[in-house]
Amino acid sequence: RALAASSSQPADGPEPGSQPLKARTLSGMASKTTTTVTPKRVAHSPSLQSLKKPIIPKEFGGKVPTVIRQRYLNLFIEECLKFCSSNQEAIEKALNEEKVAYDRSPSKNIYLNVAVNTLKKLRGLVPSSAPGLTKTSGRRLVSHEMVLGGKLATKTSFSLSRPSSPRVEDLKGAALYGRLKEYLLTEDQLKENGYPFPHPERPGGAVLFTAEEKKPKDSSCRICCRCGTEYLVSASGRCVREEECYYHWGRLRRNRVAGGWETQYTCCSAAIGSTGCQVAKQHVQDGRKENLAGFVKTFDKELPEDAHPGIFALDCEMSYTTYGLELTRVTVVDTDMHVVYDTFVKPDNEIVDYNTRFSGVTAADLANTSISLRDVQAVLLSMFSADTVLIGHSLESDLLALKVIHSTVVDTSVLFPHRLGLPYKRSLRNLMADYLRQIIQDNVDGHSSSEDASACMHLVIWKIREDAKTKR
Repeated sequence: RALAASSSQPADGPEPGSQPLKARTLSGMASKTTTTVTPKRVAHSPSLQSLKKPIIPKEFGGKVPTVIRQRYLNLFIEECLKFCSSNQEAIEKALNEEKVAYDRSPSKNIYLNVAVNTLKKLRGLVPSSAPGLTKTSGRRLVSHEMVLGGKLATKTSFSLSRPSSPRVEDLKGAALYGRLKEYLLTEDQLKENGYPFPHPERPGGAVLFTAEEKKPKDSSCRICCRCGTEYLVSASGRCVREEECYYHWGRLRRNRVAGGWETQYTCCSAAIGSTGCQVAKQHVQDGRKENLAGFVKTFDKELPEDAHPGIFALDCEMSYTTYGLELTRVTVVDTDMHVVYDTFVKPDNEIVDYNTRFSGVTAADLANTSISLRDVQAVLLSMFSADTVLIGHSLESDLLALKVIHSTVVDTSVLFPHRLGLPYKRSLRNLMADYLRQIIQDNVDGHSSSEDASACMHLVIWKIREDAKTKR
C-alpha cells in the first residue's frame, strides 16, 4: 500500500504546466489533421448534368431508336457547351444538328455514320487550348527505344521493319495495277453476276449466263419493272392506255416491330404488298437484257515497256425510253479521282421518264446533246484496252447500258458482298457509310455519276490498304 501511494499523483492535483495524457493526445491529433486555410472555390463550366436536358419523344416504329438519338443529342450538347455563348444557344444548336442528322438518314446505320461525322464537326469548332498549356516541360525527353533497350538501342538497327513490297501509300501506276490483279473477277464470277459475253455465233451480239426472267408470251405485252403490272404497248413502244404507275422506289428490308419481324420498304416503311408511295405517269420496263445486239468488245493493244494498260472507275446514268433503260450519261475517273471523260448521251428512242431521282438527268441536260451511244463506244474503245482495269459498283449494269463487253473488272458489290449472298447486293451508299464514314447520294436532285465513280475508286484503294495491313 505504501508503494502504490508513493507512485500515484499527489492528492492536491497535477504539477503546474502539465496536461492529462488524454488531453495531450487529442490536441496532437487535431494539430495534424486540421488546417486553418480555407479551400478556394473553383469555377466550373456548365455540364449536361446541371442543365435541363431536352428529351426526344418516343416514336413507335421509327427508323432510328429513340435511345440512340438521345445519346447522340447529349453528346452534341456537351460539345456545343464548349463554344456557345449560352446554355440555350448550345441546346438549340445541338437539337438542330440532331434533327438534320435524323432527317438525312433513311436507316439506323446511316444515322450512326451521319451522327459520328456531326460529332467530329462539332469537336472541330471547339477553340484550341491556351498557349501556355501546350508548352512542354523542362524534363528531358527519353526515346522509346532507349527505354526498351538501353543507351545502345538508339544506335542499333532492329529487324522489325523488314523489307517488303512498295508501300500502299506509294502505289501508283504499274504498282497499283499489279495489286489490283488480286481483286479481278473470275470468269465464273462474271457469269453469275450477269456480265455480258460475246455471242458465239452472232457478231455484235452478247449472251448472259444468268437465269432468264419470265417474259410475256405476247410481244406487245410488257411487265413494269417498278410495280410489276402487265401493260400493253404499240409498235412504237408507247403505252396503249394512259395508266399511272404506283410503286415503291426503296428496297425491301426486314425490320423489328411490335410482336416480331415485318418486311418493309425502305422508302416509306410500308409493309410488303402495300400500294406504292410514288406515282409515275406510265409504266416502264428495263429492256437491257432483252435486246443484246449492237455490242462492242475491248481489244488488245501494244504498250511501251514502262506503261500499264490503265485503271479507271466508271459509272453510268440511265433514263426510261420507249425501248427501256438507255444510257443518258457516262463518267470515267482515274486513280486520282480526276474526271477524264464525262458526257450526256442522247438515247436512240423517245424518253418517257428521265428517272431523275436516281439518274440526276433532266430534260435540260439533254436538250442540246447530240452525242450518241456509238460516239461513246468509240471514245471508250480508244481509252481502254482489253487489259484495262475497270472499277464500278454492279458494273454489269453499266456495261449493258454501254453495250460494251469487258472482262478485266473489279466490282465493289462483289468485293464487299452481302451477308445473304446473291442476288442480294449492298448499296454503294451503305458501303461508303460503313467503311469510309462518308455520305454520298445525298442530293435531292439525284445521283451524280462522277461522285459514284470516285466512291468506287475510294473503296477499292481502301480495301487494298486494309488487306496490306493484315499481310504484314
